[in-house]
Order: sequence, then C-alpha cells, then structure tokens
Amino acid sequence: MKEIVICLGSSCFARGNAKNVEVAEAFLKEHNLQDDASIDVRGGLCCDRCADGPNVVIDGKVYSHVDPNAMQDILTRELLQK
Repeated sequence: MKEIVICLGSSCFARGNAKNVEVAEAFLKEHNLQDDASIDVRGGLCCDRCADGPNVVIDGKVYSHVDPNAMQDILTRELLQK
C-alpha cells in the first residue's frame, strides 16, 4: 500500500498544504485513482519539521518545501512511474 500523509499542522497548513490537499484530490480523480484501495491519502499532524514545511510524507520519505507544482511532480513519480 502506498501511504501519503499531508501534514496539516498549523505551520504546514498555513504555508500551503491546504492547496496541496486539493492538488492531491484532483490528481487522484484525474488519473482514476480516487477509489484505489492500494493508495491511502490522509492528513496528518505535525511531523516536527515545521521550518521545512509544507511537508508531505510518502511511505516514510519526507518531502519538504512542497508547493503545488512539486506536489504534482511527486505524485506523478510516486504513483504513476513504476
């Protein structure tokens, strides 16, 4: 299972993860992955890297300073490229 956790702690949320949630939802819908049981996308609490936010964690790997364009690229790399 692919686990994608978008930090929704106050710092990451304010720095852009609110938009990254929208990007993730749109990406999954666009690629017909929104009902894929092998992909778990959820919000998470602070991952203690506030200064590096917004942060997204995929299968334990932390991505920092994630803007919407980077989010799109990360999801493409993690979900579409095998």
